[in-house]
Amino acid sequence: MQKKHGKGEVVVIYKFHNTVAAIIEKDRKFLMVEERTSGGIKINQPAGHLEAGESLVDAAIRETLEETGYLFSPQNFLGIYKWCDAQNHNIYIRYAFIGTVKDIPESENLDDGIIQTLWLYPAEVKNAPNHRSIMVKKCIKDYLCGVRYPLELIHELEK
Repeated sequence: MQKKHGKGEVVVIYKFHNTVAAIIEKDRKFLMVEERTSGGIKINQPAGHLEAGESLVDAAIRETLEETGYLFSPQNFLGIYKWCDAQNHNIYIRYAFIGTVKDIPESENLDDGIIQTLWLYPAEVKNAPNHRSIMVKKCIKDYLCGVRYPLELIHELEK
């Protein structure tokens, strides 16, 4: 969105999106999703938007279940990532969680747009030509470097 100021200068207004992502490693592979987006088919971690009244942890659990069928058990906080998509004037704030899933999915019903779930080695994620955003590789890199924070780092206050 663009807004004109009195002196004729144009200021671009960005829209913020609060999102969550689940970083899940098992047998040296990462749980990823292949999804249809407006920009084509992309690879991403299980991720999505925070809904009103929902905690960040609950959002990560819900999004993982909806996109992969797996029940996510968050164990650590990886970090907060900000990415500005200059093409569509969106700013994404990603809260990334590290955790585990059970061996067998809880559900086979996946969100619209999800083509399939994938278990990929780090090199396969790194070399994939079609990441949803630059945050995908950065989260994997930070995870592999040992970045971990306790879930108690997050304080969600009501009223």
